[in-house]
Amino acid sequence: MDAIERDLLLKIADLHGVPEGAYNIRDNGESAGRASTANIEIVSKTDGKSGIDIFVKPGTKNESVHIPVVLSKAGFQEVVYNDFHIGADADVVIVAGCGIHNCGGVDMTSRHDGIHTFYVGKNARVKYVERHYGEGDGMGENIMNPTTVVEMDEGSYMEMETTQIKGVDSTVRTTKATLGPRATLIIKEKVMTHGKQLAKSDFTVDLNGEDCHTNVISRSVARENSKQVFLARINGNA
Repeated sequence: MDAIERDLLLKIADLHGVPEGAYNIRDNGESAGRASTANIEIVSKTDGKSGIDIFVKPGTKNESVHIPVVLSKAGFQEVVYNDFHIGADADVVIVAGCGIHNCGGVDMTSRHDGIHTFYVGKNARVKYVERHYGEGDGMGENIMNPTTVVEMDEGSYMEMETTQIKGVDSTVRTTKATLGPRATLIIKEKVMTHGKQLAKSDFTVDLNGEDCHTNVISRSVARENSKQVFLARINGNA
């Protein structure tokens, strides 16, 4: 990776080099490095879609997974599907994010759409951190559309910290979650827009299990002529 790509990794994942534990680093649509551990396996998808499956064994404790994405080729566009299978009683930290460097000139659009699906097993705990950042000459567009789907089993816990740092011209941030009995989902979103940027956040949480719980928190700053839209639906079905 060159200096630009290393700087993007630092901004979105606090990585100065190869991380400890399991990781998959995606660089302009290709794998720039991957490692599994005894308890966490990362494999490429076999259904024709671009992306990976991450399998965390039941009972795994104090381990982490890093799956950052960097785009430095101007005009590069992709859709990536990543599925996380979290075994019962596991306790893991997952760090994701996307950084785009676009210096392609007028009408050059770089885009990353990441669809992340979490299957959180019984009594498992997950902390998920995701950061988005864009930079460039200001002539082209940086577009990121993250979709997060969460299915939580009985007694599970998940905390999501998602941040849009700067430099994203257009984004639709979609989160859909379904909670089982005594499951807890905490969502903490921070978004900053500037210039003429547009950001839309759309949350839907279905509380289907007895005694389940959610807290959706969004903090935003819209500078200059930028615009933000926030939609939240929490459905109490139990």
